This record gives sequence, C-alpha cells and structure tokens, in this order.
Amino acid sequence: MGPLNGSCCSFLFCGFIAAFLLLSPVAADTTYYRHVFFDHSLTRDAYFYSSGKASAPSTLRLQNGKLPVDKKFSLTPPNALGLEWKSAENGGWEARIDVMRFRNREIRFTGSNLYFWVYSSEGIAAAALPILRISDASGEFSAGLKLQSVAGDLPAARWTQIKIPLDQFVTASIHTLDPQQLQSVIFSQGAADGIPHTLLLDEIRIDNDQGSAQDPLRSVAPATPQNLQATAFERHIDLTWDSPPGLPPERYVIYRSFDGTTFHPIGSQIRGVSRYTDFLGKVGETAHYKIIASNAAHRPSEFSRAASATTHAMSDDELLTMLQEECFRYYYEGAHPDSGTTLENIPGDDRIVATGASGFGIMALIVGIDRGFITREQGLERLTKIVTFLEKAPRYHGVWSHFMDGHTGQSLPVFDVFDSAGDLVETAFLMEGLLTARQYFRGDPKHPDLGAGEKNLYDRITKLWETVEWDWYRRSPQGDALFWHWSPDFSWHINHRITGYNEAMIIYLLAIASPTHSVPADLYYSGWAGQSKAAVNYRRGWSPDSAAAPSPAASGTKKSRVDSPKTAATNSPPVAAGERYVNGQAFFGIKLDVGVGSGGPLFFAHYSYMALDPRGLRDRFTDYFQNNRNMALINRAYCVKNPKHFAGYGANNWGLTASDGPKGYLAHAPDDLDDDGTMTPTGALASFPYTPEASMAAFKHFYRDLGDRIWGIYGPLDAFNESQGWISPIYMGLNQAPIAVMIENHRTGLIWRLFMCNPEIQPMLDKIGFQRTQRNR
Repeated sequence: MGPLNGSCCSFLFCGFIAAFLLLSPVAADTTYYRHVFFDHSLTRDAYFYSSGKASAPSTLRLQNGKLPVDKKFSLTPPNALGLEWKSAENGGWEARIDVMRFRNREIRFTGSNLYFWVYSSEGIAAAALPILRISDASGEFSAGLKLQSVAGDLPAARWTQIKIPLDQFVTASIHTLDPQQLQSVIFSQGAADGIPHTLLLDEIRIDNDQGSAQDPLRSVAPATPQNLQATAFERHIDLTWDSPPGLPPERYVIYRSFDGTTFHPIGSQIRGVSRYTDFLGKVGETAHYKIIASNAAHRPSEFSRAASATTHAMSDDELLTMLQEECFRYYYEGAHPDSGTTLENIPGDDRIVATGASGFGIMALIVGIDRGFITREQGLERLTKIVTFLEKAPRYHGVWSHFMDGHTGQSLPVFDVFDSAGDLVETAFLMEGLLTARQYFRGDPKHPDLGAGEKNLYDRITKLWETVEWDWYRRSPQGDALFWHWSPDFSWHINHRITGYNEAMIIYLLAIASPTHSVPADLYYSGWAGQSKAAVNYRRGWSPDSAAAPSPAASGTKKSRVDSPKTAATNSPPVAAGERYVNGQAFFGIKLDVGVGSGGPLFFAHYSYMALDPRGLRDRFTDYFQNNRNMALINRAYCVKNPKHFAGYGANNWGLTASDGPKGYLAHAPDDLDDDGTMTPTGALASFPYTPEASMAAFKHFYRDLGDRIWGIYGPLDAFNESQGWISPIYMGLNQAPIAVMIENHRTGLIWRLFMCNPEIQPMLDKIGFQRTQRNR
C-alpha cells in the first residue's frame, strides 16, 4: 500500500525510514517487553542483535555479519529485517535474530504463541520457506520446524502474520527448552530450490491467542489521538499529543508529509508515551504530521488533525536550553508514576527506581523550574511527592538502599543478595539533590501562595537530612573510613571501604557536615584521601597489574581498572598512578594532581560536583575545579589520539565514562583496558563547566552529525559504539541529569549556589581545611 492522501486506512503499509525512534518509557515498559521480541532496528543498515552464516553454494545476504535492515517496507515503522537467501544442494545457511538485551530486562515472555509478520514483493511458495528453530536463554534449542507446515503460499506485496503455537517447538537439546525465555529465532535452509528469495520480517512477539471478534482490544478501532502539537528546533521536531479516551491503544503511528498532502509512515510509539522525536537534519525544513492510534490487531483509528513546524537556526544559548529541557523530561515525564522518583533506565523494569539517580533528578527538576520548563507549583508538587515516598521507604540507620520498588518503596537487591539494604553513596547523591531543593524552596515572594507548602517541604527535607546516620557507617567510633553498605541481615559483609579518588567525595563532606550524626573532619584525610595500606590497595585495584580491589565505578557495581606507569625497578611491585591519592603525573602534557591512572571515567568529575561548587575549592592536594578540568582534557586528548583506532573518536567525539556497551556495563576510561570504542555523550556534555568550547563542539557533533541515529525524546541516547555498529536502546537515570545540571552550573551556577548556601556546608569545609581561591568564586 502506498502513501496516504489524507484518508485513513490499515497500516499494513510500506514506508520509509525518516527519523530515529525510541520506544520509550513509562509503566508500560515491562509489559511491552513481556511480548515484543523485535519491532525495529535502532541501527539503520544492519540489525546489531543478529548474525548469519552461509555454506556455498547456498547464499545469505549479510552486512558486516548481520542481517540487513530494510528501510522502505515495514509493518511497524521505521524499518524491518531483510532475509535474502538462496538454498542450493550441498549447501546451507542460517540467520539468527537475538533478543535485544538491556539493563534490567528479564527475558521472560508471556503467551502461548510465537507471532511474526512477513512480506515478499513477489510472493513465495510454501515449499520454499525456510526451517525455523528457537533457542532459550539457557542455550537449549528446538528441532527444526518447516514453515510450510504453519504457513501457506505467501502472497505478493502483502504483510502476512504467521502464528506458531509454542508447543510445536520440540526440544532437540539434552535439557528442556523454555520458550518463555526466548533468546533466538533461527531461520535456516529449507528446500534446495536454487532460487533467490527475499523475505521481510517484522514485529516478532510472543502472545496469547488474539481472541474472538468480540475482543474489544482487537476488534474495536481505538479513538483518535487529540491535540497533536509540533515544536521545531534546529534539526528536529518534537511531537506531542493527548492520549485518546477509552481503551488504550497498543501503539501510535506517526505519518509525515513535506507537501502537506501525501503522508508517509515514519515511526511508531508504544502506548503510554505521547511524545515522538523526528530528526530531519536540516535547518529551514517544514514538515507536516498526522498520527493514528492502533490496537493489538493493527486496526487503526482515524487520523488526527495535522500539525506542522519548520526547523530554524538556533544560537548556542538556545541549543543549550533545548538540550537541558530534553534531558529534564526524563525526570519529569519519565519518572515513576507513583513515587515521582527516577527510573534506573528507560526502557527497563518499571518497578526499579534508583536512589542516587533520584537525587540527580531532583537537581534536574530545579533546573526545569528555574528555566520555565514547568511551573514552580508543578515542581513543588513533584518534590512533595518524592519526599512523601522517601519518608515511607525502608531506611537502614537512616540510609536508603540503592534500588527501591517505585510502587511500594521496598528495597530491591538488584545486584546480589547482599546488596539489599543501606547504600551510603547512593544516599549521599540523593541528599545532594534534597539539600539543593531545600534551599530552592525557602520561599519565593513571587509565589506567596506557595509559602506553606514550601515551608512544609523545607522542614521535611531537613528531617530526612538529620536522620541519616552517617556515623553508623564508620563501623566503630575508632574507624578511619566510611563504608559503602550495611545490611541488617548481612551486616558489613560487602566490606566496601569508600576511598578516593572516585565519585564519592561528597559522601565524606556530607558526613562531616551532618548536624546530628557527623563524623570527625580528619576522616576526610584518613578515609577519602587516606594513605593506609587498605587505601593504597584499593586504588591499586585500578591498575592493570592488580584485579584484587573492586572499582567504585557506577556506585560500586562493577570492576574496572586503568593503566599506570611501571616503576623502573623490575623487582619492585608496580606503582599505580594515584595509589596514594596524589597522582602528580602528566598525560598528553596535562598534569593530574589527584586521581587514579590517567583520570578514570569522567563521572568522577561530575557526581560529587553537581551540587558541590569546585571553583577554586582547594585542599592540601589540589584545586578541584582545575583537577576536574584536567581530567576532562586528558579524556579528550586520549580520544583525539585514539590509540586503539576506534571509529568516530576525535576532537568533537570524546567523553569516556560509565554506561552500557555492546557487551554490557563498563566504566569506560581513557586507557587500554577500559576503552572498547563506546562513547557516552554525558561524558563530554556534563563537562561543560570545565571545557565549554570542547563540550559545545561535542554537543554539536552529537546533535548535528549523529542526531538521526542517537537523538530521541530525552536528548542523546545513553551511548553508542561506531566500531561495532551499536546504539544503546536505553536512557539511564545517572546520565541525563548531569547533562542538564552541569550545563546550568556552567551557565548560571544555580545548583552550585543553592547547595553551597546550606548553612552546614561552609563550616564543614572550614573544618576540613578547604580554602577557596577568590578569583574563581
């Protein structure tokens, strides 16, 4: 079916890719991914989560070892998978489609049937169809199932859905196959007819029977979406709409026209999300849009009314505001609906909210209020909701757990059985945000009607602050350091000492500043900057010569190490750069006063300093603004040199820091061990206060050059790896807020100013012996 001229029709259509699409958030994520195995490819040319192989004389078309993506025809726009083969005698081929994995996705499908849609421009006889196998997350696999046994001849130029009851997949491995944990769908050679065939595949899912004609979720067309709005920026247009009344649609389909008459489908969005980003890539481009709602059987609503907008040139200041607002949305529109706190990642498990990311999100909300993205009334309402949730959530000597259930507040042991209770580092990040909000809501003469609500919020945050028992996490009155975790069931079993240099300076500062449960100021020098054997061994764990100590990266969840120079004495143990807190070495001609190796991942320069103002802040070791600046400059210089020759690296493409990558989580850093070619935009973008020109250049590259691939409804996606053809399918709560907050600190110093105005902060700095260089104030 061709382009639509203002009339409504079924969207079993052909289309073309036009924009980057993110199937995003809200409370529908877990349910959605209980059914959907494949809906579209984030990468434009080949599907990352696929592979294939052919043995001559049979052939299988692959692109860099993966299945190609068809950009012209799709069932669920913007694309479908292309399966092109020729089956010959004495040959064979196999094409594998794997489930898309991302953080906190449980591979557990719900339903009794495997469904997928196929399309052939010329039609294919049933006897020529491939054989199908499946395998599960444990590696168990089924016997081959001839598709001709469940599908007849495929008609030409028409999408056809194939249904296979899961009980038809008989295990062929030595253990029981579990189709509910579907890992791979595998097509392989069937009849050796020697004829080239092309089959497009789309919307692979597991679901129950589609029901009778009386099933309203499938037999009744949804109501039409209302109030479609189009807002243009320099290179993209954001669409928003109101969800239609009545039964919720399964998805929305977005249509675009450049002439206002002929509309083509360009993308889709899952139910519960009323926003879409269309990246046009040009200034001065006018586009017109309509959307439809679609139910589970792909029955469409009528078209919405049209909306149009024209992209336009934007100043650097306007671009920064745009970026801040898009990142802010993660913490406002994408927050947990019950608690208002921050989801660990979107898409993801919609129960899991992260304590530290919620603190970052609170600071992002303050930016949003001050920038006018939401009203002060809306901000107060959201902060009150968050505080109400935190008051009821379990606490362990006043400390919250790393992860909680956003519905109930229950602590969630996401990493392992021991990480089930108090997490001091996550709590400190949360308190950073709460103390910033406490100062912001001290009362605004422009909003006298909010006075009682703001006073109430101020008092409740103060109570939360005063009931954190920082001193308990010293383990004993004689302890020389703070410890990361404590559990009523496992006590100090994790035994993770908090030692710098990493992201955790703020923990010691808040513990010393506490008005009720403080620790001595000298703990800063014995714990954070300690020289004890335990402290040295901890830092040495970042060296490639030792894997003994756990990395603090990303709140202590992973191990990562960075390179360090070796001592000249061959019989002496290697000395890790920064093992005694002071580093003092130069990398690419840039001196690093303190820090491990060549600086580590860039979140070390962000997390503690989102609220703590480092400008001219000096202890006996360094000026922390300058040290953070040098850390960012070293990171950039490494990417410019690009010693491992990864695609894309350069002066405008830098910022190695923690994120997921093609093979999972890594605290990416400028060294041989911790660099796998994955670039994380927050690294450069949250460094704006330290490297404004270099960060702006990176921002323009991410937006103008890569925006059609990595730009979505919350700004840049979490990470990408050009060498491996991978784009992160998620946003992370830890990574979008630092962008919005640190850009604001660069522009106005708002968050720094608010936090530093808390009456407990300056006396704490004085106790430790910090001094502030007047010229940088």
